[in-house]
Formats: sequence, structure tokens, C-alpha cells
Amino acid sequence: MLTEQEILNIANSEIKRIENDSKIETVLINELIIKKPYGNIFFYTSKKYYETRNEKYAVAGNAPFLVEKETGNIVVFGTAHTEDYYIEEYEAGRWPNNRGLD
Repeated sequence: MLTEQEILNIANSEIKRIENDSKIETVLINELIIKKPYGNIFFYTSKKYYETRNEKYAVAGNAPFLVEKETGNIVVFGTAHTEDYYIEEYEAGRWPNNRGLD
């Protein structure tokens, strides 16, 4: 089982990977982290949007992701529904293998 710090380190590594792919500086939104017994769910946005709240710096497609406490695996949720939907689907064992629905 991973510690909170190890989970956070994995999340920060994922953010760096996203930055490298998108070429947009991003930040985790610490006040939105959802802690569950099976892991933590993280949200992120562009650093400029987080600092300014100016819509021109908002990013699309920044789906929340779960870092599993047991394995350290990253499970990316979608953006078509609320985070509650994805949490319920994950907890029911239907996400990420949910017949192509997102």
C-alpha cells in the first residue's frame, strides 16, 4: 500500500507527463483532491488559469485521474459526466472497462 506522499509523487509525475505532451504548464488543484479508501482522485488545470481565473487560459479535456493506493496505477476518468459518475462506475467495477462509454 502506498503512502499519501507516494501517491502525490505519482500524481505529480503524471502532471509532468501531461505538460510534456501538451506543452502547457499545469498544476494539481490540491483543494479538489478526493480521498477514497482505494486511492486519491486528482484534478488539474493550466497554471495560468489557476492563477488568473481568466477563461482564455482554461484547458479542455483535463479529465480527473485516480492514483490507486494498492498499485500506483493511474486510472483516467472522462469529462463527459460528473466525477461522481466516474467514481460510481469505478467502484462498481465498470470503469475503465465500461463498454466504450465515456
